[in-house]
Amino acid sequence: MSIWHNKEITINDFQGWSRNTLAEHLGIQFTELGDDYLKATMPVDHRTHQPYGLLHGGASAALAETLGSVCSALVINREKFIGVGIEINANHIRGVKSGIVTGACTAIHIGGSTHVWDIRIHDEHKRLICISRLTVAILKKLQKQ
Repeated sequence: MSIWHNKEITINDFQGWSRNTLAEHLGIQFTELGDDYLKATMPVDHRTHQPYGLLHGGASAALAETLGSVCSALVINREKFIGVGIEINANHIRGVKSGIVTGACTAIHIGGSTHVWDIRIHDEHKRLICISRLTVAILKKLQKQ
């Protein structure tokens, strides 16, 4: 059973959400939407490297927060609520110098006021690169006056 608010949503329905954002700058692309997960890829290149030529931990955290934030947006009624990240952690397990990494996001907790997401990032050889957890606060949208 789907956890998404709109049970008919497809991956194409939210592709434009990254326009003019950090996710677009980093080359993050959503690739797969299941009933209870979302996947996205990110290149390991000049945009995502740290000075030693490895994938920057902040880029991994940005991929994780992008995935978790979009998942929260897909779960809530976006006409009434917004989701904002309030805490993220990331354990960097293995370095990557080039290629593509893929993040997969699944729910740990979906409550009325908070969501907690598990994000696992793997390299092209399916090796674990990073484990991240994101907590998102769900807030009522301010009414326009």
